[in-house]
Amino acid sequence: MDERATGLIVRTRLLTETSLIVHWLTAEAGRIATVAKGARRPKSAFRGKLDLFHLAEFSFQRSVRSDLHTLKELVVRDSHSALRQDLSRLRQASYCTALIELATEVETPLAVPFQQLAGLLDCLQTRPAQPALVFAFELKLLQELGICPPVRSPTVSPGTTAAMRYFLRSSWASLGLLQLTIAQAMEINRFLLQALSGHFHRLPQGRDSAIRIPSAEQSPRASG
Repeated sequence: MDERATGLIVRTRLLTETSLIVHWLTAEAGRIATVAKGARRPKSAFRGKLDLFHLAEFSFQRSVRSDLHTLKELVVRDSHSALRQDLSRLRQASYCTALIELATEVETPLAVPFQQLAGLLDCLQTRPAQPALVFAFELKLLQELGICPPVRSPTVSPGTTAAMRYFLRSSWASLGLLQLTIAQAMEINRFLLQALSGHFHRLPQGRDSAIRIPSAEQSPRASG
């Protein structure tokens, strides 16, 4: 029987001249890979629907021989078009996706990571990319995995501690309004690098370009 899920397309790659492998992040099935047979044919029902960070409802037939399943049908619910119009937004979305892939197992339900990535993408639709969004995502993911260190620390200033607590408790709609000073961004970056490095042998490529802490002349004062 076909299974149904709602998912975000996090990667695509060629399988044959006419078919694609589509990698999904879903709440129900976790990270799964499907084959979109004939997707590159001019008259394919998939044409124009299989793009990076599309949110879609889809059905698939599970393979009994491998972890590569057959994509049957899909309906795109949100294309997240703003991400393809701004490289800085795309870098943030791509890095956070890679972090989920590093930190989780395939085909394991991932309800909260899926919700967090979907929330980040929605935020990036209407808000510019900023380091605070990546920091918030990293903190929320570490918390969900049960490996987030206490944000209150002698090495972290009270203002920065308050900002990280705000990241952990706030919705993505609210997080898009928060701006950090350069000093706060650098302090949170050091805290998170230490936390992430303590649990993962390596970090996904692209983190530095995703956060891009601005120069002192560009940095707004903290608010929110």
